[in-house]
Amino acid sequence: MRMLDTAKLLLAGVVTAATLGIATAYAEEKFDLSPDTSNRIRTEKNEAAVKAIAPDFKFVNPGKFTVAVNPWDPPIATYASDSKTVVGADPDIASLLADSFGLELELVPVAWADWPLGVSSGKYDAVISNVTVTEERKEKFDFSTYRKDVLGFFVKSDSKINEIKEPKDVAGLKVITGAGTNQEKIILEWDRQNVAAGLKPIEVQYYDDRAAGDLALQSGRADVEFNPNATRAYAASIKNDTKVVGIASGGWPLTAEIAVTTRKGAGLADAVTIALNDLIKSGKYGEVLKRWSLGAEAVDAAQTNPPGLPKSGS
Repeated sequence: MRMLDTAKLLLAGVVTAATLGIATAYAEEKFDLSPDTSNRIRTEKNEAAVKAIAPDFKFVNPGKFTVAVNPWDPPIATYASDSKTVVGADPDIASLLADSFGLELELVPVAWADWPLGVSSGKYDAVISNVTVTEERKEKFDFSTYRKDVLGFFVKSDSKINEIKEPKDVAGLKVITGAGTNQEKIILEWDRQNVAAGLKPIEVQYYDDRAAGDLALQSGRADVEFNPNATRAYAASIKNDTKVVGIASGGWPLTAEIAVTTRKGAGLADAVTIALNDLIKSGKYGEVLKRWSLGAEAVDAAQTNPPGLPKSGS
C-alpha cells in the first residue's frame, strides 16, 4: 500500500480542501474553555429517536444519559479552567443526544484504555470520545457515525521537516503517536513498508502525559507527532511552537469515521443515529462543529454500523 499524494486525496474525496485549511482556521479561533456550560447548544426531545430505543434497553442511571469521555485535548474534549468540568465538541454532541432522549447528561471522564470494558460491561450507556469505526471493534460494539477521522503530522515550528505525505518521508524518524489507536496502526504499517524497502526504521514513542509528549518534541527527543489533526492543530494555533506538515485519513489508505459507541446489541445505536440525523437536518450539529472549528470534519449523514476499517492482515 502506498499513500496517495495530496492531489489524489483531494480528487478521491479522502481529504477535502477545507480539511487542508483546518490549521489556518484554528489559528483564527480561540475557544471558550470556561466551566460554565449554560451556553451549550441545546435541542428538543426527539420522539422518533426515543421510540427507536429497544424496549428492553435500560439506561445505566434512570433519567440520565451516561457517557464516557476521555478529556485528552481541545477542541475534542478537555477539562475546563476549573480542572473538573469536561468541555469540547464531543461533550456538546453528548449533550445534544441527551436532550434528544429527554434525559440529563452525565459525563464520566475515563482513560482511553478504560472505555471498552466500561461500555461492554454496561457501566456507561455510550462512549463519545473520538472512537473510529473498525471491523474488530464492531464485534463488541455498535456505532453511530458523526465525524470524519483526519490525522496530522506535526513538527517543531523551526523543524527542517516541511512535508510528510508517504512512508519514506518518516523513515528513520522518531514519531510520537497514541498507543492502541488507528494512527499507531498506520505508522507501524509505514514502518513495515520502509524496512521492507531497505529504509531506516521508525522509532515510535508513546506518552500518556500530553506535557511529556510536547517536551519530547520541543527538546528534539522526538521528530514528529502523528495524532488527530483537530487537537494538534488547535495546540499549534495557541502555542505557535509546532506546524502541520502533512495529513492523512484516519483509515489510510481507506476513509474512516468517528462514531458514538454503544454496547453491541444493546438496542441504542439506531436511536442515536436517528437523533444525529435530525440534529444534522436541524443545523444543531453544524452549530457545534462550527463552535469548535470542526466543520471540515462534518459528515452529511450519520450511519449505524457502516463498513469499518478492516482487521489487521485482512
